[in-house]
Amino acid sequence: MQPKDPSDPGRRKFLIASTSVVGTVGVAGAAIPFLSALKPSAKAQAAGAPTKVDISKLEKGEMMLVEWRGLPIYIIRHNTESLKALKQNISRLLDPDSKEDQQPEYARNENRSRREDIVVLEAVCTHLSCAPKFYPELGSNEFDDNWQGGFFCPCHGSKFDLAGRVYSGVPAPTNMPVPPHYYKSENILVIGEDGELT
Repeated sequence: MQPKDPSDPGRRKFLIASTSVVGTVGVAGAAIPFLSALKPSAKAQAAGAPTKVDISKLEKGEMMLVEWRGLPIYIIRHNTESLKALKQNISRLLDPDSKEDQQPEYARNENRSRREDIVVLEAVCTHLSCAPKFYPELGSNEFDDNWQGGFFCPCHGSKFDLAGRVYSGVPAPTNMPVPPHYYKSENILVIGEDGELT
């Protein structure tokens, strides 16, 4: 009886196939946890999710502060005086027609919003990301002799009107950004999605 030939092609094919299968299973087994780790966590998904805000208690002339994606968001309900003020001092604004892309298309109007009475703005100065303070009162104050209401950034003196449009001659280069938003109902505002206008 003769010993088996060590170069038996059938045995070699079997060993190559079984080694390949074991290697493939091992790589897949190692890749699954690695790929799962690349998915965002539930906390990260929640942070990026749209924010629903009940604005029913927001009175005319008032502002509320909410958070979306870690950013502070100003929501302002205009009164009659503030709506009139948006038409004043247009010549003092750097980008009164919102030509610079800082808002969704539906907010490219003098109010920079979907609704005339409500404006939604990222509460961030476009100069160095400070938080501009809300000064709704009309008239003279320490930073403007003809103030028509709006936002003043205490860090470097940038000024914005009540729709977040930047004044000329200040450090901020653009208007305050308008986040995507829509109204789920009359008093429920959804920030973070461009849903349909109700």
